[in-house]
Amino acid sequence: MVKKLKIAYLSASDPRDKKVWSGTHFSIYNTLNKYSGEVISLGPYEPKLASLIGKILTGISQLILKKRYNYRHSHLLAKAYAKYFNKKLKEQNFDVIIAPAAVCELAYIKTSLPIVYISDATINLSLNYHKSLSGLLSLSEKETRKIERLAFDNCSKIIVSSDWALKSLINDYQLPTNKIKKLPFGANMALLPSPQEVKNKSTTDVLRLLFIGVYWESKGGYIAYNCLLELIKLGINAELTVCGCIPPVEFKHEKLKIIPFINKNSTEGMKQLYDVFMHHDVLILPTRFDCTPIVICEASAFAMPCFIANTGGVGGHLHESKNGYLIDYNDTGRGYANKIAKVFSDKETFNCLKITTREEFDKSLNWDKYGEELNNIIHTILPNG
Repeated sequence: MVKKLKIAYLSASDPRDKKVWSGTHFSIYNTLNKYSGEVISLGPYEPKLASLIGKILTGISQLILKKRYNYRHSHLLAKAYAKYFNKKLKEQNFDVIIAPAAVCELAYIKTSLPIVYISDATINLSLNYHKSLSGLLSLSEKETRKIERLAFDNCSKIIVSSDWALKSLINDYQLPTNKIKKLPFGANMALLPSPQEVKNKSTTDVLRLLFIGVYWESKGGYIAYNCLLELIKLGINAELTVCGCIPPVEFKHEKLKIIPFINKNSTEGMKQLYDVFMHHDVLILPTRFDCTPIVICEASAFAMPCFIANTGGVGGHLHESKNGYLIDYNDTGRGYANKIAKVFSDKETFNCLKITTREEFDKSLNWDKYGEELNNIIHTILPNG
């Protein structure tokens, strides 16, 4: 009989909170409980004094130097985390540590336990790409890189969700290939359709586009809107639903529908979101920066081909011509429209793409697959693995 592992979930966040990291912590936490053993969350925790000092330093830096100090990846905060988590690790007999998105938390950890770090990017990729890591002091950039390197040195295994991140680990950090692994995430929705429900999904002569995002600008909402206009010019009866935000007032059209907010953590919200996906044909996301958007996994579950900006690590979840297409990053809407129109206008091609889109979800973009793979990885790094 395989021993049930005792797993330390090391993160400053609460993995039981669905709102954190778009629900990815919650999904990993539950997946570990299902496939690997008993999971004990060591968080949430925030070092109040270290955080306060960090915020003050950031404020002063922005005011005087017009540059940001990234205290979230600072030695000060990392050492405060280590003091707390080192103590928590000694309170119970754990077999392994799983630490998703926990670079700062891991930097100064002292333990003999094997550590699995999970992420969707590296600092090197994120600096001056992701908004939260742009415009930093050069000193802060160096400190941020150092914190990540210390964390990597502490890890037995590093799992990332895309080739984009995997290549960075190899090329930017010279990490050995036996220390790293690519593993795509799953869909962070409690309600997902069965294969039969997908087959019974309603279809109409209207091309129903779905754009999901809390931030209109950073997710490229204006490009999705332009795509709608271009599709209409091409003679396609198209509609666009914007879900999760309210576009600026100048974006108005009779074919534009807005759903400002859905609370997917409530039973009613989960059902509403399920219905939204079930009544749309295509996901469009001209995102301006992203790692591996979970919404691609979710759309794939509903057999919705995805048309996504070719940026960051989106290719980790978007498999070209299988569950959608990558569109040139600089395209402003016409390229999206032309590609979507070409696919949609050929019903046989479109139906085949919907089938393969769902197949990609079943094959690799779900948490059950993730849990099986992660469990295998854990057992290879255990002392008697």
